[in-house]
Amino acid sequence: MCEDGAGLTTTAELRRSGLSPSAIAAAARAGAISRVRRGTYATRGACAPVRDAARHGGVLGCVSAARHLGLWTLDVGADIHVWMRADGHRLPHDGCRCLDHWDAAPAPGRLAPASVPRVLRQIWLCRGVEEFFVAVESALHLGMLTPAGRAWLRRTCGDAARAALDFAGPHSESGLESLLRWRLRGTGVSMRAQVEITSVGRVDFLIGDRIILEADGAEHHASPAARHRDLVRDANAAAWGYVTLRVDYAMIVHDWDTVVAALRGLLDAGIHCDRA
Repeated sequence: MCEDGAGLTTTAELRRSGLSPSAIAAAARAGAISRVRRGTYATRGACAPVRDAARHGGVLGCVSAARHLGLWTLDVGADIHVWMRADGHRLPHDGCRCLDHWDAAPAPGRLAPASVPRVLRQIWLCRGVEEFFVAVESALHLGMLTPAGRAWLRRTCGDAARAALDFAGPHSESGLESLLRWRLRGTGVSMRAQVEITSVGRVDFLIGDRIILEADGAEHHASPAARHRDLVRDANAAAWGYVTLRVDYAMIVHDWDTVVAALRGLLDAGIHCDRA
């Protein structure tokens, strides 16, 4: 993430701000700006992905832009997705791992970042509807997708994406929760998110009446103190007749069959039904 106020600028923009060529050169020597390619500068505090996208000939796009904005995405490795300029050319550079996006390319000469709706549409086109849904829910949760932006997506995306938009809501607090919601839709079993349970607190999902499903992200559950807290919660849940199933990132993303088998076993045993 870039520091506040940091980003990209062009020689033309610097000149319009009143800087002479000698003043621009002096700013570069002082480290206030740095040249990333001909006619384009990064201001102090601009992060490496933003600089690499500019060096390649565009600005961050797709999942790279989403991650830069703070939206939840799956791990996409070292690739940098770049929204290319309408009048530009791809400029391979040392260590280039850039993937080009040319959809409705930004106006010639502009270095403005892609809008949130544009980023989400690129994710749909590039990564598919599941990752699109996760990013949409993240944007809704963070208040970054307006009704107008959602309407624009409905007009410009396909039927599968429109179905995902209809299903999406603002209440998932992590991408793992969104993945679970998406993959478990249509099971025929009631599934409620962010439910308050006596002596337990708020849980990620309640399936039926008795199954608590928790999506454990490593950032909140890895420490010994967090592990102890989870065990106490699970014990309190059991005291009230609930069964807790915990799944983590690796299980959800890479071992989904095990998650389904575990949940199916609980459902087949009738544990989700209220026995009172």
